[in-house]
Order: sequence, then C-alpha cells, then structure tokens
Amino acid sequence: MPNIKSAKKRVLVNATKQARNKSTKSALKTALKKADAETNAETVKVAVKAVDKAAAKGLIHKNAAARKKSQLAKKLNAAS
Repeated sequence: MPNIKSAKKRVLVNATKQARNKSTKSALKTALKKADAETNAETVKVAVKAVDKAAAKGLIHKNAAARKKSQLAKKLNAAS
C-alpha cells in the first residue's frame, strides 16, 4: 500500500475504474453470446449497441468493434 496521498488516491480510482470496466465488458460478452445463440434482429440490435458503447468508452478498439458488428450482421443475414 502506498504512503503518498496521491498514490493512495490513484489506487482507489484505479479500483473503481477496473470494476466499471469489468462489468461493462462482461455485459458486452453476454450480449454477444445471446446474439450468437438466438440470431434475431432484436438481440443483434442490443449487441450492436453494447459494442458501440464499449468502443466509445475505450474498452475495445474501434476496429474490433467494427469487426464484431460486421460478424453479427453477417450471421443475421445468413439466418434470414
């Protein structure tokens, strides 16, 4: 544990950010799995929104987000 006041604060802030990132990333994975399992327009729409949010927050790279959205659209088109 750090002794300097600013270092103590960084530890707390980092823990908070880590928890938020973990929950958002977990929600993203859940949405992607649901869209993969069901592959209907509604689940894909929810998953695309989750991917966009994750990319906006910097959790995943914008190219990774574009790739995931493209894969979802491809599966949806193949299913219908």
